Amino acid sequence: MQFPESWLREFCNPPLSTEQLAETLTMAGLEVEELKTVAPPFTGIVVGEIIEAVQHPNADRLRVCQVDVGQGSPLTIVCGAPNARVGIKVPCALVGAELPPGEDGKPFLIKVGKLRGVESQGMLCSARELKLSEDHGGLLELAANASLGQDIREHLNLDDTLFTLKLTPNLAHCLSLYGVAREVAALTGSPLNAPSFPTVAVGNPDKLAVKVSAPDLCGRFSGRIVRNVNPQAATPSWMVERLARCGQRSVTALVDISNYVMFELGRPSHIFDLDKIHGGLDVRWGKPGETLKLLNGNTVTVDEKVGVIADETQVESLAGIMGGDATAVSDGTTNVYIEAAFWWPKAIAGRSRRYNFSTDAGHRFERGVDSGQTVEHIERITQLVIDICGMPGTVCGPIDDLQVNLPKAAPVTLRVARAAKIIGMPLTQAQCLDAFKRLGLDVVECEGTLTVTPPSYRFDLQIEEDLIEEVVRMVGYNQLPDTPPLAPITAKINLEAERSSFAVRRVLASLGYQETINFSFVEARWEHELAGNSNPIKLLNPIASQMSVMRSSLLGSLLQVLKFNLDRKAPRVNVFELGRVFLRDAQSQNTDTTVAGFDQPMRVAGLAYGARSPLHWDQSDKGVDFFDIKGDIESLLAPLQATFAPAVHPAMHPGRCASVSVAGQPIGFVGELHPQWRQGYELAQAPLLFELALDAVLQRQVPVFKPVSKLQPVERDIAVIVAESVTHAALMAAIHGADTQGFLRAATLFDVYRPQQANASLQMGEKSLAVRLVLSSDVVTLTEEAIEAAVQAVVQSLQSHVKARLRA
Repeated sequence: MQFPESWLREFCNPPLSTEQLAETLTMAGLEVEELKTVAPPFTGIVVGEIIEAVQHPNADRLRVCQVDVGQGSPLTIVCGAPNARVGIKVPCALVGAELPPGEDGKPFLIKVGKLRGVESQGMLCSARELKLSEDHGGLLELAANASLGQDIREHLNLDDTLFTLKLTPNLAHCLSLYGVAREVAALTGSPLNAPSFPTVAVGNPDKLAVKVSAPDLCGRFSGRIVRNVNPQAATPSWMVERLARCGQRSVTALVDISNYVMFELGRPSHIFDLDKIHGGLDVRWGKPGETLKLLNGNTVTVDEKVGVIADETQVESLAGIMGGDATAVSDGTTNVYIEAAFWWPKAIAGRSRRYNFSTDAGHRFERGVDSGQTVEHIERITQLVIDICGMPGTVCGPIDDLQVNLPKAAPVTLRVARAAKIIGMPLTQAQCLDAFKRLGLDVVECEGTLTVTPPSYRFDLQIEEDLIEEVVRMVGYNQLPDTPPLAPITAKINLEAERSSFAVRRVLASLGYQETINFSFVEARWEHELAGNSNPIKLLNPIASQMSVMRSSLLGSLLQVLKFNLDRKAPRVNVFELGRVFLRDAQSQNTDTTVAGFDQPMRVAGLAYGARSPLHWDQSDKGVDFFDIKGDIESLLAPLQATFAPAVHPAMHPGRCASVSVAGQPIGFVGELHPQWRQGYELAQAPLLFELALDAVLQRQVPVFKPVSKLQPVERDIAVIVAESVTHAALMAAIHGADTQGFLRAATLFDVYRPQQANASLQMGEKSLAVRLVLSSDVVTLTEEAIEAAVQAVVQSLQSHVKARLRA
């Protein structure tokens, strides 16, 4: 929330500097996010009056003006503004003045110059040239009573400071100047100038028939009729200035009055054109199919979960959010209906986001607005309407106040001893009582306890902890002692057989992958398509419509990263992510780290796209393939031995996908992206993907000492012919399952041959596999007979298990 310091000090003016005031607010929980002056630095600009303006002899669009700046003889200034005329007072930059810096960051210096042959002794300024607004339609016209020669910064109070507060949702009572001033008075002890609400004379008995059909939507609805107003009256300059310094542009006088009271007192209100209301008003929930054209020009459709104000024929307003266009005041308005209501916060919360916009009114009502002063605030609005838009025939009707369901203040008790324990410093009951009294709270004192009845504007005081927060705010966060932690700190050491997740990250980084971090909230489409999850976990309040469910796979996030990089012409993308996925699990129970009904395991996933390696004169530019990413998984799992088997995964190519298992337990999948999704993502080639359970990847074998044999090993190569369907895993299992008397140390497949056509040795559908066997013994030198026996045992095992035969 933004506001000028001068307006705040009208309500409460503590003996503090601007910086001290900002520090006081921040340390009380009202964080001052920014301080800035109304106008940037400039000097030498004073109030001047145009006493003569004649056409320039050599230019159609220029005038030669005589300007009185209170220094005796007038100045001759050439001006091209369309509104330069006799009798107006404007900012005049004297020779030597410095205007605000331009785009180059340097101030603009005013000198004596000639324009089309006529000497100009200064410059008349617009609001844009002074960086006060973007209005460049002409000179900035000042008030008629402005003192000639007065410094423009002093006249317009341009050294006033704008405060920008960053308020948490529980501080709704500070969403107004008076609310902030109430806090300042409590913090500093300075007197608070409470506003008065004199009753406006009633000159007409007319009332508008109003019915509140939804007490759970609206607890109080107040309004009055005002007849014969002048909607074309000009908004006073002081009101325009204050609204501008709150970040609100001036619209029309009636709209400005409503906005002004909202900033002043925190009360959003609405002024209807009475003659456009058909019959009476009904405050109710919407009906499916009803539509409303709003003041911002949008047409929205309401339903039974959105509150509305309707007349006998149509919906006229979104309750607590924005008025409708049909009953908006205009230049032809004569009679108005002023409305101020209390809307239940839960009935307003989230409704604006359904229509992709937000309003100041909705922002306040969904946090809670004082239900106790609707009548007083209508009196304030009415008086401003009469003062600004009133005419001799203006008359007011009585206030119609419907109180149907007001919030009931529930007393909250504070235990002084508990407050001292929670805050972490000694506290007396007198200190707590003083804090509540300064805040203007109604307190009942007992031995060791204080019971507070929250006022109608404090929706945040509901439990004991809320009162403790109020006490510490008044005492001052900067008064809290610096107490070091007393609990012992014990390092959590991983088991030797388990590596850290950072080690996994380092391995993947060394393999050429870059880490990416993504939201756990994903599109529901990703879950259906890439994870085969027809019932994803939905969010009750998603931060965006395209992030509505919790992910059960990391692959969708990686594909989004790939698409993002390809759209920016990245030729090669290798990324990975360590993240949590969210699965339904009826067996899961509530603990410190788990939630009943849901499993949240960690997984590691990777994606490779493009060339196998970066462009290099000594490297191949071959594209990455299945075996590259399979090798990366083997490196990641080493020294564990992974087993790969054909599998099916909804995100992967039906014939180019494998399951990954370790010690017989499946831990994930690896494969090429499914052609359907490759086409859907418009990818020039298919990326390779893998996703593994992180717990399995973290496991590692503890190294065990084994003496190196002193005897020389023996190598033997064999080539066998097997069916095309025989896998590498089956081949190795048959070899290591042979009875070699413990002599077999290692077996490595080093060649695969497939014939182009059938021949005497190989038929179609067969392949030749060449394997190198390493044989050794720790106790004896192997004889030729022992070596041959071991090789024959391997051959026999291959014949019996995979139907192999030796290649001739």
